[in-house]
Amino acid sequence: MNQEYTAFWFRRDLRLDDNAGLFHALTAGKPVIPVFIFDQHILDDLPSRDARVEFIRHALEELQAQLTKIGSTLVVKYGKPENIWAELVGQYSIQGVYTNHDYEPYARERDEHLAEMLREKGVAFHTFQDQVIFEKDSILTQQGKPYTVFTPFSRTWKSTLTPEMLAPFETEKHFSEFWKSEAQQIPSLASMGFSVSGLSFPPRIPDKEIIKVYDEQRNFPAVEGTTRTGIHLRFGTLSIRKLVRVAKALNETYLNELIWREFYMQILWNFPHVVNNAFRPEYDAIEWRESEEDFRAWCEGRTGYPLVDAGMRQLNETGFMHNRVRMVTASFLTKHLLIDWRKGEAYFAQKLLDFELASNNGGWQWAAGSGTDAAPYFRIFNPESQLKKFDAQGKYVRRWVPEFGTPAYAREIVEHKFARDRCLEVYKAGLAGAKV
Repeated sequence: MNQEYTAFWFRRDLRLDDNAGLFHALTAGKPVIPVFIFDQHILDDLPSRDARVEFIRHALEELQAQLTKIGSTLVVKYGKPENIWAELVGQYSIQGVYTNHDYEPYARERDEHLAEMLREKGVAFHTFQDQVIFEKDSILTQQGKPYTVFTPFSRTWKSTLTPEMLAPFETEKHFSEFWKSEAQQIPSLASMGFSVSGLSFPPRIPDKEIIKVYDEQRNFPAVEGTTRTGIHLRFGTLSIRKLVRVAKALNETYLNELIWREFYMQILWNFPHVVNNAFRPEYDAIEWRESEEDFRAWCEGRTGYPLVDAGMRQLNETGFMHNRVRMVTASFLTKHLLIDWRKGEAYFAQKLLDFELASNNGGWQWAAGSGTDAAPYFRIFNPESQLKKFDAQGKYVRRWVPEFGTPAYAREIVEHKFARDRCLEVYKAGLAGAKV
């Protein structure tokens, strides 16, 4: 009789420790084959120097090294998940596929189709909550509706939290349940059409000293005042339960940032129209400007506004932008230049190492005034005031814009007062004429 197996499908959870779905797979009673699929549906739309693919491959190499030590191996495939699973189920007599929930629209549709396909083959498909503490509609208002304002959501999040929710899944106690096999090869970047980016990645373990003073230093881009754990949360190389335990012990402001992440994830789940449209439908009536010249100047950091230009150049060179500067650059594009927030969102999605659909969409809609709990449309950041407040000595700006303060620096592409007045006029007209 052929050996029967369980498979665990790694996706946004690239770690062996404290992994919910993996724990359930390892305790299901059959040898566990760990699987990762480089999904062509996703990769085919990415540029060839996408550093996130490189990051994933590095994480897989670390997983492979850990598994090799215990006599097992990771099965890594490149292709379309529906084809790969049809192949694997037959090849290895897999009886059940275990994985963790993914909340983005493509992933939801993919998992529904795969679950149906696997059921037809007599294979169970199990998914578990892992990348958030509270998911979907597990936190609701007293009226039983999703929260659309952060502060009450955060208050309920904290009051509902129990120590048991932060307890780690002790996967290491069950590593003997991994299948025994010689190490298999991981596809190279080149074989999938990608090249090395040259970018560096932040450490997986957050600096606790930074977290301790996070509330004091997080707004100053010249200071190393943020942990840069976003990419590790995005791909699950770091457990959210572990990070929340640290945040609770060290700094409530940092904890609030983790709650913002979950707030936007439940917005995406409950209001999926936000992917392509404004959360507040009336904002879809705003007449955005079509100016490829202005958009390119913003993308390349040539607006003549030092803080905006420094942020965009940092993003282009490193795949990272300081959070305060993200707000300033997003506000500038949508309100100073009156360019559709969706264009800026798409550019950040292409460039940010820590890109996560829910947070990126939520942040851009916040800046544009169109989102949930958003800044009112008449709140328009003054980039010069932001520079004086958060980079008064110009250390951050000079690092990324060395020509700042010299005749070589670009002139402002739009005057602040003019841009502000134009924005108020266009927004007011759009909202007045909206048919909702």
